[in-house]
Parts: sequence; structure tokens; C-alpha cells
Amino acid sequence: QVQLVESGGGLVQAGGSLRLSCAGSGRTFSRYDVGWFRQAPGKEREFVAAVSWTGGSTNYADSVKGRFTISRENAKNTVYLQMNNLKPDDTAVYYCAATPGRFSYRESEYNYWGQGTQVTVSS
Repeated sequence: QVQLVESGGGLVQAGGSLRLSCAGSGRTFSRYDVGWFRQAPGKEREFVAAVSWTGGSTNYADSVKGRFTISRENAKNTVYLQMNNLKPDDTAVYYCAATPGRFSYRESEYNYWGQGTQVTVSS
């Protein structure tokens, strides 16, 4: 069983930065691939980024490439999403999710989800 808690969301102006954190519980969290997803009002939840359990592989949605960076510190059971040059279109609730060895952009591959953290980007 893995529990995930996101933090770091907030209100920021366009062009600004935020760093989201996803704290995982359980001794095996470091062996899970982790993804970030987001859901804007009235839209489907979408993939943002993923990192393999070693941290050696990452994947990004085209819309965030070059602006967002996903990383992890397994010693702290934490995954980060550094978001730079934020745009109003990045406004959404951001969720982290964990999957045992499926390093994927598909929601259906993820077994555990956090409660989400709100990111609002003003123009």
C-alpha cells in the first residue's frame, strides 16, 4: 500500500515558477514509477510527466517540455515537479500517482493517487 500527498501548489503570475512535491509513504515507494497528471475545470485529466523508480528515465507531455522538470529523491520518498515559465493554461489541480514498474503516460497504469494540489496561474 502506498499513500501519496502533494504539496506546493498556489497562485502565481504568468512567467513565474512553482515546485510541487509528492511525498510517498511505505518502504517500497522508492521502487514505484511516479507520474504527475493535471485536471483543469471542465476538462479531462491529462498526463504531465513521469519518472522511473531509479530516476534515470523521464517523460513529458509536449505542452510542458522545456518548462517542467520531474525528479525524485528516494532517500526522502519524494518526487518533485519543478514548473517554470508558467502559463494560464497550466491552471489545474495537479495529482501525483504511483505505479509498480509501468512507467507510463496512461492513467489506467497507475494504482495509487494523491488528493491533488491546486495550481492557479494568473495572466
